Amino acid sequence: MSLNKPLDALRQEIDAIDDAIHDLIMARTEVVEKVREEKRGQSIKIRPSRECSIMYRLMERHKGPFPKRELARIWRELIVATLSFEGPFSIGIHLPGASVVDEPNQSMLCEYSDMIRNQYGSFTPMDCYPSAKKLIDAVRSHEVAIGVLPMPKRAEEAPWWPLLTSEANDTPRIINRLPFIYAPKGCNTNLEALVICSVPSEPTGQDHTFLVIETVNEISLKQLSTAFTQAGIKLVYTSSWRDNELTSRYLRLVEVEGFITNKDSAILHLGECLGGIASLIWTIGSYGQPLELPDIETRY
Repeated sequence: MSLNKPLDALRQEIDAIDDAIHDLIMARTEVVEKVREEKRGQSIKIRPSRECSIMYRLMERHKGPFPKRELARIWRELIVATLSFEGPFSIGIHLPGASVVDEPNQSMLCEYSDMIRNQYGSFTPMDCYPSAKKLIDAVRSHEVAIGVLPMPKRAEEAPWWPLLTSEANDTPRIINRLPFIYAPKGCNTNLEALVICSVPSEPTGQDHTFLVIETVNEISLKQLSTAFTQAGIKLVYTSSWRDNELTSRYLRLVEVEGFITNKDSAILHLGECLGGIASLIWTIGSYGQPLELPDIETRY
C-alpha cells in the first residue's frame, strides 16, 4: 500500500482527467460520424483547409507548459484517425532514387517517411511509386488518397509539376506542404515535399498558391518579377521548364503569397501585366502555411 497520500491523490486526479479526455475523444468521434453522413457520396473526404484552420486555432489558444509541437502531433493523429473511418485513406510517395537499394537512399526514404507520418498518422498505409506520373495517375484514380512529391527545384530536366496543368476535374492539385510542423533540432530540416489530392483548393487565410504560366517564348525572371509587382502579387519562388517535344512551349512554375483561383481577377490582371505573352495561366493548387517556430513556441 502506498504511504504517499498526496501523490496518490494527484495520480487519481490525472486518471480522472484521462477518462474525461477519453470521453471527449469518443464524443468527438460521434460528431465526425455525423459529418461522414453529410459527406456521403464524396469520393475524397479530406479537407486540407479545415485541418489547417483547426491547427492554427489550437496553437493560438494554447497556454501552459505542455509543448505545442507535441500538441500539434497529437491532433494530427486524431484528425487522421477519424479520416480513416470516413473512407479509405492511404498515401503514395515518389522520391527519386529511393528505389535504388543502397544505404543513403534507404536512409533518406526513412526520413521522408517519418516526415509524412508526422502529418498523416503513424499507421496510415504508404506505398512508393517509381515515377511521378504513376503516382499522379494513382491519386487521380483514387488508388491512393494523397500523393507526396519532392519540392520542385530549379532547372529540373523532368519536373513533375507540368503534369498538373490540366483543366480536367479529376486532376490532382497541391493541397499541403511538408513538413507542416516545425522540425526540432537534430532533424533533417532539408527535406521538403508537396502533397497532392483530387480535391478543390479552399482558403485558410494563410495561403500560398502555385501558378503555371505557359508562353511561346522564354520569359526572363526580370520580366516576370516586374509583371507580378505590377499585378500586386508577391512572388515567392519560380522555376522554368521547356517542353522538348513542343519546342515553342515554355512553362514557368510560380509560387505566390495568397489564395488565388483560376476565376480570380488577379489572373486576368497578371495576364495583362505580362503584355499578353502568356497563352495560359493556371493554378495547380495552394497550401496553408506550415507551423513555424514562432507558431509553436510555448506560451505561459
